[in-house]
Amino acid sequence: MNAYIIGLVVPLLVLLYRSRSSNKRRGIPAEAGGEPGLALRNHRFDSPLSSAWEGVTTLAELFERACREHQERVLLGTRALVAREMETSPDGRTFEKLDLGDYQWLTYGKVFESVSSFASGLASLGHRREERVAIFADTRERWFIALQGCFRRNVTVVTMYSSLGKEALCHSLNETEVTTVICGRKELKSLVNISGQLDSVKRVICMDDDIPSDASSAQHGWKITTFSNVERLGRENPVEADLPLSADVAVIMYTSGSTGLPKGVMMTHGNVLATVSSVMIIVPNLGPKDVYLAYLPMAHILELVAENLIAAVGGCIGYGSPLTLTDTSNKIKKGKQGDSTALMPTVMAAVPAILDRVRDGVLKKVNSKGGLSKKLFHLAYSRRLQAINGCWFGAWGLEKALWNFLVFKKVQAILGGRIRFILCGGAPLSGDTQRFINICLGAPIGQGYGLTETCAGGSFSDFDDTSVGRVGPPVPCSYIKLIDWPEGGYSTSDSPMARGEIVIGGPNVTLGYFKNEEKTKESYKVDERGMRWFYTGDIGRFHKDGCLEIIDRKKDIVKLQHGEYVSLGKVEAAVSASPFVDNIMLHADPFHSYCVALVVVSHSALEQWASKQGIAYSDLSELCSKEETVKEVHASLVKEAKTARLEKFEIPAKVKLLSEPWTPESGLVTAALKLKREILRKTFQADLSELYAS
Repeated sequence: MNAYIIGLVVPLLVLLYRSRSSNKRRGIPAEAGGEPGLALRNHRFDSPLSSAWEGVTTLAELFERACREHQERVLLGTRALVAREMETSPDGRTFEKLDLGDYQWLTYGKVFESVSSFASGLASLGHRREERVAIFADTRERWFIALQGCFRRNVTVVTMYSSLGKEALCHSLNETEVTTVICGRKELKSLVNISGQLDSVKRVICMDDDIPSDASSAQHGWKITTFSNVERLGRENPVEADLPLSADVAVIMYTSGSTGLPKGVMMTHGNVLATVSSVMIIVPNLGPKDVYLAYLPMAHILELVAENLIAAVGGCIGYGSPLTLTDTSNKIKKGKQGDSTALMPTVMAAVPAILDRVRDGVLKKVNSKGGLSKKLFHLAYSRRLQAINGCWFGAWGLEKALWNFLVFKKVQAILGGRIRFILCGGAPLSGDTQRFINICLGAPIGQGYGLTETCAGGSFSDFDDTSVGRVGPPVPCSYIKLIDWPEGGYSTSDSPMARGEIVIGGPNVTLGYFKNEEKTKESYKVDERGMRWFYTGDIGRFHKDGCLEIIDRKKDIVKLQHGEYVSLGKVEAAVSASPFVDNIMLHADPFHSYCVALVVVSHSALEQWASKQGIAYSDLSELCSKEETVKEVHASLVKEAKTARLEKFEIPAKVKLLSEPWTPESGLVTAALKLKREILRKTFQADLSELYAS
């Protein structure tokens, strides 16, 4: 009888709690200076939060404090390589497969020793505090140690993705006048290839002990040594710490370059600390019991914030990679453990593409099994979905526990079985994937909105907010303001929700772009109260509870699912050179990894081609719908795109051919024949949806 009572009471209590949560004001109106608009703040704080730790104003102080408090606890873990094998597939291709051992751990005390030794070794090598260091490597233990070592000498760190191309890499190193580069063996090869184009590099520190012979100093004009040697040099020649101030630049982080070469964003210690503090407040009960799986690039602000946060609260960080994440990842030998299984993390950060991959992998496995297993999974999922959507008759209490035991426990095992919170950012997360992860992993997803320019701070969804499609209220360190954009038809007086360009203010807003005063003045402003504001170019709207939803982009630059930026106008200009194109609109959905296009065909060119091919048709509309016509036009677009040296992700993967021209009279283009994108998207919504669905 007691079990029945619990089964009835628990759902009732949860529904009452959900009702309270849905009426909760998460974002509160705030008085703000600068340009007029509607500003909101986080409901927990009256003014923007700078630090959650009393007396701590820099990342260096935060790390030293954590090492004193948690000296004997483990902090950084790396898996040992047991075996490396090459496997050959049936089609003759070879793949590297790894057998990785258990995690080997360093305590907070040992890590602090390494950090101090590296800092001293850096000084002994001749690197001065006013010179800059670049870290050019995959995420790993020594990345974190190098970062903290630089902070102890008040040396600014320039970060760049390990996958950066030659031109962007050369630009980033020369623009910041980097004198010391810290890199892995793999990245050292890229550095060697551009050594003749580097203006200021004097020293190279290789994180791996085996330095390739072609990287020797004599050939390239730099002194090269290993990370281990720098630590040894520091132990033998200790140097006093030269700690930074809050306003000192901690990092110059190069963005992925949406319009040409990447821009370096200057972040102070205070900027990053403000975001670290905010996330600590938002994520429930973060502490020494938490285990974090680190696999995203440390050159991305989301990962840099996450690792500094976990270290600050006494948790531990286990390093992995996207290719070894799960037992079925590409580089894991069959029958061996992926990073998640070996580590069993409680917290992880993810970009939408990773979560989409988890979802697709689970569904693929479920569908391949078929039969009773498939029916049971979909029944369990639908019952839990009803509950999350607030239905009394959904799976609550004992039924929820039963489905978790019978069905979802196997899914949870993919990421180690202990995940309790996922931080998601970098691009929009689809509602379907968010719901799927909520149900199958049984963990809330904190979806954030922020930019490199705001140190990832902007908004972040609360753990008890089960809604989808929104990015939460302002984080504690930020004010978010919507300002009118009349040209786009968005206004803070719109009903039922205020809409406008998103402007972010607070201590997390960075100094600007390195050596790019023009761009800095264009995007950053300081109000009469001294608060810095960043103009994002994104369009949002505030919900009744003060949560933000992103609804549009002011510029025609769109970020795809995997983080690549596509400039719609640039691509359109390139592919319009095709003889078959009369007009074209490229469309990029942030929830997908590719673009599609609407193409108004050139009547004469298409009819001439059809005549040569002997293709019969009754009218142009019928010709546009034929498969061979679509293939021909698409091939022509691809050819022009390659001629213009567009990236693969910029080239439309699918096209819809239209026979009716776009004229000012139709309302689809302006008098100057410029595209009215929003109207075109709405007019051809069904066609665009079909292109992504097929």
